[in-house]
Amino acid sequence: MKLVAAYSWFASLAIATNFATQFLVDSFYGGPFKIWLALVAGTGTGLVLKYVLDKKYIFRYETKSASHDLKLIIFYGFFGVATTTIFWAGELGFDAIFQNTVMRYVGGGLGLVVGYYLKYQLDKRFVFRKPV
Repeated sequence: MKLVAAYSWFASLAIATNFATQFLVDSFYGGPFKIWLALVAGTGTGLVLKYVLDKKYIFRYETKSASHDLKLIIFYGFFGVATTTIFWAGELGFDAIFQNTVMRYVGGGLGLVVGYYLKYQLDKRFVFRKPV
């Protein structure tokens, strides 16, 4: 149960970081592709934070070197592509339907919750596997 609480807390922090980054982009940039720039920036900040927290506190995984850590975050990001698609579909779908920034974040939040559940399953099985 502690693991579920910790993972949920870290997912909440990553979602808040993602949305705060998107909000900053939305506030300071009004040009073309504004939503896409916000999505990419938010995804990046959320991904890095979630990787650090998951690696250290959820999976208690220690890398052997900086190059091992780089390979692991790339692998982590690779498995995040499918879950990011779910998140982006939720956010962009709600934006298209409601044409409202608040509802865009609601859709993104729903997509992130579903995506993080799937991401945990993938990370446990493929990314942070303990050698046998």
